[in-house]
Amino acid sequence: MLYRKICTSLAKSSNPFFFHQNFTNPFPNLHSNSRIFSPLKTLKLGSRRPISSTRRFFQSDSPMGDARRPAVVPIPPPEAAEPAELFRALEASLGSPFTSEPLVPEANPLIIVVSGPSGVGKDAVIKRLREVRENIHFVVTATSRPMRPGEIHGKDYFFVSKEEFLEMINKDELLEYALVYGDYKGIPKQQIREHMAKGSDIVLRVDIQGAATLRNILGDSAVFVFLVAESEEALVKRLIDRKTETKETLLIRIATAREEVRHVADFDYVVVNKEGELENAVKLVESIIDAEKAKVKQRNAVI
Repeated sequence: MLYRKICTSLAKSSNPFFFHQNFTNPFPNLHSNSRIFSPLKTLKLGSRRPISSTRRFFQSDSPMGDARRPAVVPIPPPEAAEPAELFRALEASLGSPFTSEPLVPEANPLIIVVSGPSGVGKDAVIKRLREVRENIHFVVTATSRPMRPGEIHGKDYFFVSKEEFLEMINKDELLEYALVYGDYKGIPKQQIREHMAKGSDIVLRVDIQGAATLRNILGDSAVFVFLVAESEEALVKRLIDRKTETKETLLIRIATAREEVRHVADFDYVVVNKEGELENAVKLVESIIDAEKAKVKQRNAVI
């Protein structure tokens, strides 16, 4: 009788540790006295369900449970409320203000390497790109070749003597350099560092040999764009129309162009610059830049 009273009392208790279907006899040593205790070791408490850990700590009648809940804030009907009022009510209901910080970080500055055979219009495409797109810097290449009519020192190229160029090499001031048709060409590092620090995208104009060198240096951290004419015939006509080549150099450039076109697979993108359709080629280069800016995994070039 005493055992039954104790168990009944425990079953009615609000202590969650005893709310279980299988309750073990707390006095196992007294089982031998059959006149006082039942021989059963376990008491079945009917169909009473165990209390979950969540309910155990956050019962509605628990003062601590109420303290942990956010305050109930009435949210006005969206169709009738003022936008500012609804905005503040949503903030209060969620318990934190909405932040104006960007959801994704700003895109990294890009290094865009533009290359292709002689006569495909690299200079024309880059010049127009600089006119229509903001926050882009064209790195002026240093060269030891003579200045051509209409070219401006410091704008088209940095024209230096061979001795001055060799001194730049010795001081490690060039990202890349090469000997092309008997003249040196190279890319100064300092320009790239200064303008990337300002958030500008960098455009480099190099020949195929220079592009291969930059690929070895920069790997996949830069964007490599191969510029071509619509056909070999169109390319030869452009070289003739430039009137800057002798018959010997024309033959060399045409033979070199045939070989260089085979390297298109080493680039990330190819852009066809058709005669009279410069704007289309420039728009395609812009689309390439925009697509790179929208990538989840950004390129990250370090000079």
